[in-house]
Amino acid sequence: MSKLAPLRSLRGYLLAGIILPIALFIAIDALHLYRSALDSANTAYDRMLVTTAYSIGDRISIEGGQLRGDISYAALEVYEAGYSTRMIYKISDYRGRHLAGDPDLPAYRGGDKWLTVPALLKVYEGTYGSAPVRIAVVAQPGASHRLEDNVIIQIAEPLVFRQDVARDILWGTVLRQAMLLFIVAAVTYVVVTRALRPLDSLRAQLLARQEDDLSPLSTPTAARELQPVVAALNDLMSRLHRMVDMQQRFVANASHQLRTPLAVLKMQLQSGVRGDIAPDLALLEMRATVDRATNVANQLLSLARVEQMRGKGTSEQCDLLAVAREVAIDLSPLISDKNLEFELEASSAWVHGRAWMASEMVSNLLHNAIRHTPSESRLGIRIAAPDGAIELCVWDTGPGVADQEMRVFEPFAGSHSSKGGGLGLAICAEIADAMGARLSLRNREKDGKVEGLDACVRFSL
Repeated sequence: MSKLAPLRSLRGYLLAGIILPIALFIAIDALHLYRSALDSANTAYDRMLVTTAYSIGDRISIEGGQLRGDISYAALEVYEAGYSTRMIYKISDYRGRHLAGDPDLPAYRGGDKWLTVPALLKVYEGTYGSAPVRIAVVAQPGASHRLEDNVIIQIAEPLVFRQDVARDILWGTVLRQAMLLFIVAAVTYVVVTRALRPLDSLRAQLLARQEDDLSPLSTPTAARELQPVVAALNDLMSRLHRMVDMQQRFVANASHQLRTPLAVLKMQLQSGVRGDIAPDLALLEMRATVDRATNVANQLLSLARVEQMRGKGTSEQCDLLAVAREVAIDLSPLISDKNLEFELEASSAWVHGRAWMASEMVSNLLHNAIRHTPSESRLGIRIAAPDGAIELCVWDTGPGVADQEMRVFEPFAGSHSSKGGGLGLAICAEIADAMGARLSLRNREKDGKVEGLDACVRFSL
């Protein structure tokens, strides 16, 4: 597949697209004009050639093999006016024998069928010496109507006269067309330059920005054709802003959350080296700290992966029932460790989104419910379709969430008893938003007393 050459200048491209077709048309028109002018000159001058030949024929005759009469040179002078060359004529008998005029003009060899009245035999082009000429041939019968009394009159004119006339017409017209082309080019340049001013203004606006300025462009006076470009640039700015924010949040979250376990780990290591605590106890504390740091790192990577996938369309679908069953099986050791009663109330429910994202969300919600549910209690997952939507709800029988703690969706804003990194619900909220759903927390009350928490994700059909 051929590669297109880069467009170096939009102004040059527009000028070339306008001027070159006009210039090509002028060139073709000039060629056609020259041919038309030459044909018109030939028609006019041929008519005068034939008229002159008839005029000469009316004044001459042959008697006894001799040419009688005088030739009207005034007729020939019509062709000589304004030119430095002379007219050429030749008179011959029917055998081609020279009777008068210029003997160097080639004799006519057109045939021996003569008419009884003066008739034009032919107008053709020939050569006189080395110069091309136009020749008119007229047959003039004698008074006795005998074949030997017939004469042939040839009148020739150099073609340079006609070509000069055609060239004069051509150059006059081409000069006017060139002036017109120059005017069109100048007007086009001015118009194109003015039309490209909004692009120059947009370029200047972009160059004047700071490196971290990703705010939308403001071009209220831009032309209608430029508005889609500005809209596309603003959309790109918005996407870049989201990516930069995502990276900044990731760096801030990582530095915020990993700094503490690393500092704790360093203190535990120093305490173990100094002998402040028993080596076995120091190793156990260090292992717990490493586990917490590993959990936070995994959550950070999950959050970053979800944010990276935000805005990227997908045609995938996943079954929430299959996802819930798989997550429940994976977390069954934690459920058994606290001797919890797990319930799954669901039927097959397909939603738009990636299966790994739904699995990560359900896993975080269920893990959070297990953490906050007292031993020997109940929890479960319920999938229903109320009001034409699909709702996945992870419920527990824990203490619920106080009103002042509803900011748990923010990173590292874990609830009262959270021992994790504070990212679980933030990841769930990000995944729900990326899948076009909405996560909400609702305390479940009975007789004014909180008896559990419902973490519900509502998917629109």
